[in-house]
Amino acid sequence: MCTAITLRSLEGSNYFGRNMDFSYALQPHFYFVPENYRWTNAVTGKEMCDSYSFMGIGQELDGVLGFFDGVNEHGFAAAALYFAGYAQYDTGTPNSSDIQVASYDFLHYILGNCASVEDLRAQMENIYIIGKADPLTQTVAPLHWIAADRTGKCVVLEQTDRGAELFTDPIGVLANSPDFRWHMTNLRNYMETSPQQLEETVWGGVWLTPFGQAGGTVPLPGGYTSPERFVRAAYLNTHIPPPEDAEEAIVSFFQIMKSVFVPRGAVTTARGTDDYTQYTALINLGAGEYYFQTYENLQIRKVSFPAAATRPATLTDLGKMAQPMIVESL
Repeated sequence: MCTAITLRSLEGSNYFGRNMDFSYALQPHFYFVPENYRWTNAVTGKEMCDSYSFMGIGQELDGVLGFFDGVNEHGFAAAALYFAGYAQYDTGTPNSSDIQVASYDFLHYILGNCASVEDLRAQMENIYIIGKADPLTQTVAPLHWIAADRTGKCVVLEQTDRGAELFTDPIGVLANSPDFRWHMTNLRNYMETSPQQLEETVWGGVWLTPFGQAGGTVPLPGGYTSPERFVRAAYLNTHIPPPEDAEEAIVSFFQIMKSVFVPRGAVTTARGTDDYTQYTALINLGAGEYYFQTYENLQIRKVSFPAAATRPATLTDLGKMAQPMIVESL
């Protein structure tokens, strides 16, 4: 389970962020990947080379470094979310000029080689995504992806039995299954949701009055399923006051994500593990800044994209996300 959204401030800056909900214990770190970084393609065994530097949240296990989300030097950002029951990866035979990439490496590939959403759109014509088991879950994880750039464009990439499809995301929200088109159609079930108060009404001579404020939000679903989280995130993302600046954007984002935050113990898998929000992260696409908090640490902390003059020339572990929380006394 995961939820991702985009935001735009009145000063014209664009933001991209997500809740990472997962039922496997993660130990994520921030990594910096330099321009021209060379890595091994898990499908072909051949060497790949990144055109752009990027920073991302990921985890290394059994020699495999997989990324969950990230942003590159051009302000192009993307995240992988679970897409159970719908993801179907390529099984055909690509042309010799096509690029085959493992499903768990796809995020790495686009962060290292796409400068914008339009660049991603153009390159997808020659990319084959191949399902490969990752070392964390020991399964072929079913994934779909959301990407955004500094211009404010946002797209969703899904690969199903219909093939690979790249959707413009006009509402700037993504959750999990079903597919994106279903989620957008489902919003029509909540058209009557409103921030306005309900009026009094009469049923057969009986006056009915609302229980105070928020009567217009009664139709909003309250569970933790993907459709319910998508609806809540879409409603809040389109009804909160547009943030004036970076500070307001940070506050707005973390407040929205509280509405789709999954506490530990609220959802349990068939394996007996908790599926919960392990971290929440926001990226300022213009400034290349990550703002994040983890389940155990509610403080919002920041990691900045290294300045050009000080960028490492090699793959660099910038540190683990998990840090003890400091409670200040007034």
